[in-house]
Amino acid sequence: VQLQASGGGLVQPGGSLRLSCAASGTIRSNNFMGWYRQSPGKQRELVASITSGGSTNYADSLKGRLTISRDIAKNTVFLQMNSLKPEDTAVYYCQLIQLGRTYWGQGTLVTVSS
Repeated sequence: VQLQASGGGLVQPGGSLRLSCAASGTIRSNNFMGWYRQSPGKQRELVASITSGGSTNYADSLKGRLTISRDIAKNTVFLQMNSLKPEDTAVYYCQLIQLGRTYWGQGTLVTVSS
């Protein structure tokens, strides 16, 4: 299983970005995908997650600004981020969990700065 994340970049405060993560390999129909982020000097933290059934979960501090979604047929998960703040600057990693194993993407850098 491989995960390829994309969509990061430089955005001004208040702007928006849409991250994508495509999974390839043997992908089971019952899995869990999510996004984490890690800022310099901080631990990796959960941003949002979504099950194969479409149930979502968001970090409390980020609710209202993010939307996670997925295209089951394309094994792709998306993260729409709005009203971005400088403190959202981080490397964003996608994650897939299936059959008790956890897989990580390579990360995509999001920089929020004027």
